[in-house]
Amino acid sequence: MIWVKGDTAMTDRVTLLEESVAHLSRTVEELSDVIARQDGEIAALRRRLSLVVEREAERQAEQGTEIPLADQRPPHW
Repeated sequence: MIWVKGDTAMTDRVTLLEESVAHLSRTVEELSDVIARQDGEIAALRRRLSLVVEREAERQAEQGTEIPLADQRPPHW
């Protein structure tokens, strides 16, 4: 297709494509922000979980439990 200056159909198509690209770019940026925030939240949760597991292992060791709960196999294994 040859694009002739003033071709309204082609100009409309290019405008629609530019709008689509702009919307997609904004969506990608928003999703990137969400992923970055979630990565930080996951890292914080992992640290907190690690502390909870450590505390529970210490508590079980103080109680004299033979096998710490964290080292036991789940019942479905």
